[in-house]
Amino acid sequence: MVFDGIVLSFIVGFLRKGNLRALAQLKLKWGWVFPLLLIVELAVFKLQNGSKFLGQISGYIYIVVYVFGLLFLYINRKNPGFILILIGVFLNFLVMVLNGGRMPVSVDAAAVLDSSYIKVLKESLYAKHTMLTSSSHLGILGDVIPISDPYPRTQVISIGDIIMNIGIFFFIQYLMVHHPLAKKVKILPVSLKGGEKG
Repeated sequence: MVFDGIVLSFIVGFLRKGNLRALAQLKLKWGWVFPLLLIVELAVFKLQNGSKFLGQISGYIYIVVYVFGLLFLYINRKNPGFILILIGVFLNFLVMVLNGGRMPVSVDAAAVLDSSYIKVLKESLYAKHTMLTSSSHLGILGDVIPISDPYPRTQVISIGDIIMNIGIFFFIQYLMVHHPLAKKVKILPVSLKGGEKG
């Protein structure tokens, strides 16, 4: 869902005649943290089902990843939209912490997905997700919102995902449309034709 929000934000930004000048000059504190956390999360996702030990501790790894992600967002909170992103990520983090480091997924909501996903969800680990049951805590914050046609990508998202993507939208709109660099108009030098006096 985050990828969708980013793509949509850029499309709207260009439709509003925005540009990427500010994005090219973007400097965030702890900017190295985000790609590092992404690499760790992808590595755990790829390897956890092949390693019993990694599968057992992967929930804790996801929690640590979220903690560092929240710290990154907090120290950069003055950027437009980052408070909303922080709130959205925190809501996802909260429900995961209360459910052993896993995001509860509603089986009813997941009915819009391929049936093989539900089978894997019930029988084994699937990334950082687990099946939502009556014993799940704060299940309302889990992946309980189905999205399907006419939306181009069928998926199940959480309330936190929605809030986070609204924040991402505001941030990218600021960078592309409202940032001083985005507003800066390049003034081309006026060339004087032969015979004209300056």
